[in-house]
Amino acid sequence: MTSVKRPTLEQLKSIVSDLHMSMSDREVAEYLEVLEGTFQSYDRIAALPDNLPAVRYPRTPGYKPAASENPMNAWAVKSEVRGAAHGPLAGKRIVLKDNVCLAGVPMMNGATSLEGYVPDVDATLVTRILDAGGTIVGKAHCESFCLSGGSHTSQSGPVHNPWKYGYSAGGSSSGSASLVGAGEVEMAIGGDQGGSIRMPAGWSGCYGMKPTHGLVPYTGVMPIEATIDHAGPMTTTVADNALLLEAIAGPDGLDPRQYNVRVDRYTAALGRGVAGMRIGVLVEGFGHANSEPDVDAKVRDGANRLRALGAHVEDVSVPMHLDGAAIWTPIALEGLMAQMMHGNGMGFNWEGLYTTSLLDAHANWRSRANELSRTLKVSMFAGEYFIRQYRGHFYAKAQNLARQLRGSYDEALSRYDLLLLPTLPMKATPIPPQNAPLALWCQRGFEMLANTCPFDVSGHPAMSIPCGLSQGLPVGLMLVAKHWGESTIYRAAHAFEQSADWREL
Repeated sequence: MTSVKRPTLEQLKSIVSDLHMSMSDREVAEYLEVLEGTFQSYDRIAALPDNLPAVRYPRTPGYKPAASENPMNAWAVKSEVRGAAHGPLAGKRIVLKDNVCLAGVPMMNGATSLEGYVPDVDATLVTRILDAGGTIVGKAHCESFCLSGGSHTSQSGPVHNPWKYGYSAGGSSSGSASLVGAGEVEMAIGGDQGGSIRMPAGWSGCYGMKPTHGLVPYTGVMPIEATIDHAGPMTTTVADNALLLEAIAGPDGLDPRQYNVRVDRYTAALGRGVAGMRIGVLVEGFGHANSEPDVDAKVRDGANRLRALGAHVEDVSVPMHLDGAAIWTPIALEGLMAQMMHGNGMGFNWEGLYTTSLLDAHANWRSRANELSRTLKVSMFAGEYFIRQYRGHFYAKAQNLARQLRGSYDEALSRYDLLLLPTLPMKATPIPPQNAPLALWCQRGFEMLANTCPFDVSGHPAMSIPCGLSQGLPVGLMLVAKHWGESTIYRAAHAFEQSADWREL
């Protein structure tokens, strides 16, 4: 029978001390004896097989492609997992962000401390893609533990923009966006905690949907912080985006992020036009200190195009949008320390599927902490400081303010079908060199978050659509809808897409 290691007297004394208690060696030894019954329960749990979903489709580990077939350094692994013979995704090729568990295929999540980990389960969305007839063609590089809006922090090297080599593809779903933007694959899965689907979609020239929080089960995807974790589709066309979301949306009974989920037939929104729709141009989304005038102008042009197509378009003000990034900050930084780092990715206090193999592998970060990315380190330092010095007070207050932020968007969305604003305030930036000063390295990781991260906090669906090129680089326009209003976004996005080739705008 499998048995767990019993603590030594010295180990239990250390625990007593860390819990701010004082005991004699004799008292500690007495507690150690009393604990034996508890340890026997752990022995039984250790002996029982884990309760994990079956892996149903054959696959091989794939291979890491050579530079000659990976010019943007976007591929982590090339493999082929064929799904069902028939289904809505039949004939479609899908790449996964490398924080998504694909059983039998290596997963690194951009970090050397996870190198060598091979998942033993498929994420729910993987199973759904395969059940729908899709073919998964591999894993795409992502930023180190997904902690960057730029594409320079993966410990497998930077991912390059498909429109301009040497420039950022956006992060943290950098490889997914680069491959879709380059046309190497038509569909990808991304993850979004601060904008990590929409930011790379905006910079790489593809369609990226962050669905309503909880619409797509996050089961089997490496978390950062449960209240802001989102997964969603990144595609070359709006129709493919709606089709992929249809395949992966809906409750799975395993993800605590999912509550009162409402799904729709998203492809039915295509071709309906925008006549009669009310669109509010969110004025606080423009004119940030780092906004580029050409980006703001291109997005305003996009709003005018929707007006010309028959929508009623006017400016709307949501002043609290300007506080959204500040509200997001304690939730993201203190939350990631509690769940992703101290909690080994899984944390505690929720029911559902725990990916125990990933928990065990990720716990190794402590032995390789010096190798963690600089953007993760700066995030950890801030999160840990405020947990230690302020007891989690600011995390708690930010979650309270999140309800107010959500309500401020809801009030505007009670008068408009959609809100419209720039996805990012600037175009893609040059990838900093490996020896760049810390300040520049971190700036390039976080400077573009202002418009995207508030909607991770509020949970509203938000999609980046390409609305033109400036100086040879894509510009993204973001559409935001009521909770569960993805079809409303697809209706407008499809009308915009069909009205012109965005590359000529």
